[in-house]
Amino acid sequence: MVIKVYLASSSGSTAIKKKQQDVVGFLEALKIEYTPLDIACSEENRMWMRENVPGEKKPTNGIPLPPQIFNEEGYCGDYETFFDAKEDNQVYAFLGLPPPPGSKEALQAEQVPLQNGTDPDQEPEDTPRKEASEEEGEEGEEEEDVEEQEAQEEDEQPVSEEEDQAGSEEEEDLIISEDEEELRELEEPEEPQSEEEEEAPVTEEEEEEGADAEDEEDE
Repeated sequence: MVIKVYLASSSGSTAIKKKQQDVVGFLEALKIEYTPLDIACSEENRMWMRENVPGEKKPTNGIPLPPQIFNEEGYCGDYETFFDAKEDNQVYAFLGLPPPPGSKEALQAEQVPLQNGTDPDQEPEDTPRKEASEEEGEEGEEEEDVEEQEAQEEDEQPVSEEEDQAGSEEEEDLIISEDEEELRELEEPEEPQSEEEEEAPVTEEEEEEGADAEDEEDE
């Protein structure tokens, strides 16, 4: 790739001469090879430059002024765009050349795809795990909400008349059974006293009479 710089060696404009010297001096300082093409001495160079400068880059009168910079047949820009690229350390990108290793432009190019030590095009590994855990947590919360809602609906479900009547009948049967047990306890006769209780205690007189009777029988 050959960098071409179209110049006007016999220009009477001091501003144009200064701009040409600025471009040439900067390229020589960076040791970038270029080919100067004089439009003042060659009608062919002047016509080629005018035809290949894009229309939006031409002035209102349609005649572009030097210096104009090309990379082979491709248009790079004029002095103003070259100056902006120089201020932004983007001269190699402006010229369509790869920046040399270790240059400011090369270091900037290496730092652009890295943000906080990671490649912006590469998703972090833990991102899918976090999303999966968040989705699982949301599903668990939804299931808990559904269960709580069902339990609440069961508690709030009105009791039917049949169930209410059945409950009241069970309570009445329980009360009646308790009353019957009390009546049975009252109606049951008292237990007869034991034989020992029925036998009256023997008095001393009865004991003496019994003893006399026994003596008579022995005689």
